[in-house]
Amino acid sequence: MSVDSIVTLKDVGKIYDTGVEALKGVNFEFPVGKLSTLLGPSGCGKTTLLKIIGGLIDATSGEVLVKGKPITGPGDDRAFVFQDFALMPWATILRNVAFGLELHGVPKEERFDIARKYIKEVGLEGFESNYPHQLSGGMRQRVGLARALTVDTDIILMDEPFSSVDEQTRRKFQEDMLDLLQNRHKTVIFVTHSIEEAAYMSDLIVLLSARPGKVSQVIKPGIDRSGKCADDIRRDKKYLDVVDTIWRELKVYLC
Repeated sequence: MSVDSIVTLKDVGKIYDTGVEALKGVNFEFPVGKLSTLLGPSGCGKTTLLKIIGGLIDATSGEVLVKGKPITGPGDDRAFVFQDFALMPWATILRNVAFGLELHGVPKEERFDIARKYIKEVGLEGFESNYPHQLSGGMRQRVGLARALTVDTDIILMDEPFSSVDEQTRRKFQEDMLDLLQNRHKTVIFVTHSIEEAAYMSDLIVLLSARPGKVSQVIKPGIDRSGKCADDIRRDKKYLDVVDTIWRELKVYLC
């Protein structure tokens, strides 16, 4: 394992009970402190791979190492932000955000103080006493992100976190998340179907082949975001070239 990597995949494969082979021989090292995106054709095993890294499902073959040690299930070093929010409908927003700390035995007042801090950071201050059904889909997604940040893990796993919101909200989320992660030195592994989202947000893009998924190409966008607004970045030639490169790689699976 490289000294600069934090998650290592060694020949990871997954065959479901139905006989479907989702992944085959996936080898990769995710760099520490970077946002790496898993991207590929529909059904290529992106979410399956993310859940294996999170310890939510087992690989059929191979292994996943976190900081050089094989994982045996979910761990305190990884937080998962689900596509469907996975919030407790009977609990307030404050309780939902603090839930991970509750599981770790953090005293009530302390965990609520920490939760309030991250609720404010994701722009939901004033909604602490609301329940999930009282919030829009975009707001519920912010709750999921706040919960992941609250437990302060080294690794955040995100499964298409912005797919359920409209395009305007999605772009705002992308900008907000990059701002939130700035200087936090978190390692983020991000699943998306959006080529543009991957190009805009990623330090590294891991392209998976059609099922059974395996690493087909690795792209480093190298886009300088410093001092640039989001619109300028999306007009940047380097951004447009990355989008074009990804599209040319993926469209062969549509033929």
